[in-house]
Amino acid sequence: MNLKTDSLFRCLLPVALLLANIAPSRAQEPPQRAADLVLIHGKIITVDARDSVAEAVAIRDGKILGVGTMEAMLKLAGKETRVMDLHGRTATPGLIDTHCHFQEVSALYEIELSGVTSIAEVQRLVRERAATLKPGEWVRGAGWDEGKLAEQRHILAADLDQAAPNNPVWLAHTTGHYGVANSYALRLAKITAQTSNPPSGTIDRDAAGSPDGVLKEAAMDLLTPLIPPFSHEQLRNGLLKIMADFNREGMTAVKDPGIKSEAWALYRELLAEDKLTVHVFALWLGGKTVDSARQLIARLGELPRPPQSLGDGMLLSGGVKIFLDGSGGARTAWLYQDWNKNGSEKDTGNKGYPAMDPAIYREQVRLFHNAGIHVSTHAIGDRAIDLVVDTYAQVLKDKPTVGLRHGIIHANIPSDHAIAAMAALQKQYDAGFPEAQAEFMWWIGNIYAANFGPERAQRLMPFKTYMEKGMRWAGGSDYFVTPYLARYGLWASVVRQPLAQTYGAHPFGTAESVDIHTALRSYTLWAAHQLFLDELIGSLEPGKDADIAVWDRDLYSIPADDLRNLKCERTFVRGREVYRAENSPVSIQ
Repeated sequence: MNLKTDSLFRCLLPVALLLANIAPSRAQEPPQRAADLVLIHGKIITVDARDSVAEAVAIRDGKILGVGTMEAMLKLAGKETRVMDLHGRTATPGLIDTHCHFQEVSALYEIELSGVTSIAEVQRLVRERAATLKPGEWVRGAGWDEGKLAEQRHILAADLDQAAPNNPVWLAHTTGHYGVANSYALRLAKITAQTSNPPSGTIDRDAAGSPDGVLKEAAMDLLTPLIPPFSHEQLRNGLLKIMADFNREGMTAVKDPGIKSEAWALYRELLAEDKLTVHVFALWLGGKTVDSARQLIARLGELPRPPQSLGDGMLLSGGVKIFLDGSGGARTAWLYQDWNKNGSEKDTGNKGYPAMDPAIYREQVRLFHNAGIHVSTHAIGDRAIDLVVDTYAQVLKDKPTVGLRHGIIHANIPSDHAIAAMAALQKQYDAGFPEAQAEFMWWIGNIYAANFGPERAQRLMPFKTYMEKGMRWAGGSDYFVTPYLARYGLWASVVRQPLAQTYGAHPFGTAESVDIHTALRSYTLWAAHQLFLDELIGSLEPGKDADIAVWDRDLYSIPADDLRNLKCERTFVRGREVYRAENSPVSIQ
């Protein structure tokens, strides 16, 4: 077929015409109620237990009716069935992100800094934004990364003072664990040379001891409450945008970590309007005290408990997120040995720190676990990860409960002890699952290679070791830390290559690489498991929701480097088309 003259997809064709060309022996409709939609002439990657590949899939009432040969699926068609010709394209389950701060309000209303490559460019963007504001109004931006800047250093208050001396400025780092303020903003926050570091936070200082503008972890809380919050309309626009953008990338489900009541109310608002086009599993922010845990337990007691949901699987009040340590970018995650900097150089005396009192953390987990609530804990450093898995093991020993699926968010450099503990927890209790972000190795790979150092970098996200131990993990992006495009995560799982290569093309090695079959499972069925939706989504099997992504090439046969260049051409959520590529028109005959 000539794709320049014929459409890529033919949809809504009369079934009689198709059968005349394909199955002339079929004389009558099947006895059961017919499919609403049949996709034919494709490579259907099911991600079932056998990793089966089929030719066609039939859909009825938003569910998968059958998967198999084209002939078999056409037998499920009737007079009103729509038939779509994939013309050899590949279909997979919709991709899932198990750790995405699910909002693009910042992309709509703040300065976008993810693409900047010099401090001069940052200054230009800040100067231009300040020119549109009144003196005293906030200049806000997000997404900068010193590993991508020509200067290879933090942006400082002195840099921003030159660009916006009459406006307070706050620019969040891409990790979200630190940012930089100008002098105007520091004055508003009353942060001076005499201001002490808050617990679990750091105020970076110059040689004279004065704040240089960079605030890390809890130190950000000294300033960010002064910034006016986004309006309800802005937040709504941001949520609608990210759902549309997810669908454009073949993505159909998300685990949103650390929400508060306003975000939950907005999700319910859009669900009531039938505008949710992504399954959402929301983790509530657990706080840092025992009292905050008890209050949240009471709040969650009023909501359905997974796998129960709102909207028949579209919205779940999933559980709780707890922060135990900080960031690999900020060198605040909690390690046994000193952090590195600039690759092999030691950041002497800096082993990071816990984000909260470990005793309080253990008590929080005990309370949530005993209440039957799923817990996912942010832990990046080896010392933090050990504490998480040991805490999970203890509460599960004290109150054995199968199926709460407690997770370790990030789990960047687990020790051998942690890996063994996670494997045991998974086998015995259906718990202890890493929720990893392969994209860290790509998007912030330069600062990760600089900070973890050459030895620890080889242990980063040990996917191959997980496989050898019989473990599962779930993929994600941690957007806005990295772009949320799951195809980048698939690629990074296989290739493990940073965007900037100051420390070489493979500072994390390739010994822990996995193949695309395994990588895809971590962004589909294994990811669905961490959303308590594996009985509903994550594979293309009869009875499951028809969440399907159609791609321009075959994931299983293209070179690994091409995975990042995949283009989604169609996305379906529950059988409803929620995205259609402009260059993929549908003809109706």
